[in-house]
Amino acid sequence: MDDAPHDDARPAAQPDAAGARTGGPTSPSEEFLELLHDVLRSVRREASELLGHEMTPGQLRLLRTLDRCDRPRRLGELADVLDVAPRSVTSKVDQAEEDGWVRRVPDPADRRATLVELTEAGRAQLARLSDRRQEGARARLDVLTSDEQRQLLGLLRRVARRR
Repeated sequence: MDDAPHDDARPAAQPDAAGARTGGPTSPSEEFLELLHDVLRSVRREASELLGHEMTPGQLRLLRTLDRCDRPRRLGELADVLDVAPRSVTSKVDQAEEDGWVRRVPDPADRRATLVELTEAGRAQLARLSDRRQEGARARLDVLTSDEQRQLLGLLRRVARRR
């Protein structure tokens, strides 16, 4: 990528009569934040359309969390990992269980406790959604050449400090 102006360059922000900034960002950090916000907002909007009425973003997060777990988890553990109130996890698990995506199983270490695990139907649903999300990501990246894609990913890794 070169430093030459592009058609999608934003105008510099200018103060209006009241002194408020109007127009585009005034610094690279502002433009970075605005562009990042724009990309994330469009990804969230696309994900919401993708999920439709099948699942809420919170339910998707629950299923993805369970998928990454090495074993079934207690509701309290899930609440901690998801950083939500336990009652919120209970309602998400109730709905996901009704939809057949998770099941409650007895905790072998404590018969008073219940664990939650992903079902095969839940794994299949995640795979379908993942495939559709990948298609969206590919379409977003297709506006770039292969070299530009590699460069973008390299720059994002540096910005994220994930060399």
